[in-house]
Amino acid sequence: MHSPSPQLLRALRTTLLSVHARGSLRGVSRLPTAVTTFNAPSSTRNSSSHIQPARMIPRSHTHKPTTHDRGPESQEDTQTDFGTLDVLGNTPVPSTAIDACLDSGFHLNSGVKITGGDALLLVGGEAFSWRPWKAFEGAENDQAAKASMINAKGQFELDEQVWGLLSVVWPRPDMLILGLGGGMYPLSPATKRHINSLGIRVDIQDTRNAAAQFNLLATERGVSEIAAALIPIGWKG
Repeated sequence: MHSPSPQLLRALRTTLLSVHARGSLRGVSRLPTAVTTFNAPSSTRNSSSHIQPARMIPRSHTHKPTTHDRGPESQEDTQTDFGTLDVLGNTPVPSTAIDACLDSGFHLNSGVKITGGDALLLVGGEAFSWRPWKAFEGAENDQAAKASMINAKGQFELDEQVWGLLSVVWPRPDMLILGLGGGMYPLSPATKRHINSLGIRVDIQDTRNAAAQFNLLATERGVSEIAAALIPIGWKG
């Protein structure tokens, strides 16, 4: 095997040096490119300009239903019967439930009628004819005495002695529903304080709403828990 000639060796050396030099130059020329890669390309920076907004569909182009028919009536047995949701439907109404409120009295579920303008006191499942205005001594007549149940501040106020039945009954009711005739009046602090001192809460309404509330609560919780003191709806302070 012949060794390469000196001319061939020089040519190879010159070629290798030239390749190395060009590779170095290419590496140097790529440095700025490597640095600029941290900046977003111009095509990327301007890409937002090529984004088209979503096209809105005019309301007139939407399809309207041609019919309101919801199909045939369901025959399933799982349909809700709202009549069965009345949990008090089979609970007997107390005999002291109020069937009617009159200008001068009341009709009870038991058939008892309170007439003549008397008020009604319902405690412990019993009904009592009640005349709280009789506690005002010195009044010329019943009309003046009834008007005296409203004090000078426009508050409904009664003497402590008219609540004597609530102090002796046992067990005492949890709530007293007070019906103030055909209107509404604030309860005087002294009267409210006395009733609360007996361990009884008091709720004030006009007589019609007070009677309805008594019927509901007495049926739900029992007549021993709920009491009522109702002035006829014909009375006005």
